[in-house]
Amino acid sequence: MSDAVRLAAISEESLDVDAVMAACDDDSSGGLVVFVGRVRDHDGGKGVTELTYTAHPTALDRLREVCERVAAEHDVAAVAAVHRVGKLKIGDAAVVVATATSHRGEAFAASKALIDSLKAEVPIWKDQLFSDGQREWVGAP
Repeated sequence: MSDAVRLAAISEESLDVDAVMAACDDDSSGGLVVFVGRVRDHDGGKGVTELTYTAHPTALDRLREVCERVAAEHDVAAVAAVHRVGKLKIGDAAVVVATATSHRGEAFAASKALIDSLKAEVPIWKDQLFSDGQREWVGAP
């Protein structure tokens, strides 16, 4: 991993936002942007009771590739991304990404690129359980 990619992980444990921020600690950076994706209680007009995330065996490698690309394409000092897998409850953090740069504008742009690319390219799939008992897989091939 490049020096800028400080953390890229997939975890079955609760995510620690402070640890992601600490991974991006950099004295040369004036901007640190953190995005926390949480489990919400609805989707598509239906109530959601829980989610289960499943990762393909290549997911961590793909996550590292995304982090490396964002670090190369943006003027960042630090990049971090962690995604949770397993059963999550409403309100749990499912994903945390952060970037540190000299200025806020680039930090916002890099963090947006990081979460958008992660969601589009890393093979992690969501099994949603709705309050009516139905299930839906999101992002599965």
